[in-house]
Amino acid sequence: MLLAYASSKDFKLFQMDIKSAFLNGFISEEVYVEQPPGFENSLFPNHVFKLTKALYGLKQAPRAWYER
Repeated sequence: MLLAYASSKDFKLFQMDIKSAFLNGFISEEVYVEQPPGFENSLFPNHVFKLTKALYGLKQAPRAWYER
């Protein structure tokens, strides 16, 4: 129904994958996370990762996605 209406009115439609939408936002703060279980680096088991993009479930993810 939506596609037919948009086609008749010459509207532009855009598709967005909602499941991964929060993964596309860049964060401006320094955020560090520990290595997830099962993905530890055996050479550096105590190292943490600095994030450059938002992760799903991160408190800054909605704001980062909205700003982008």
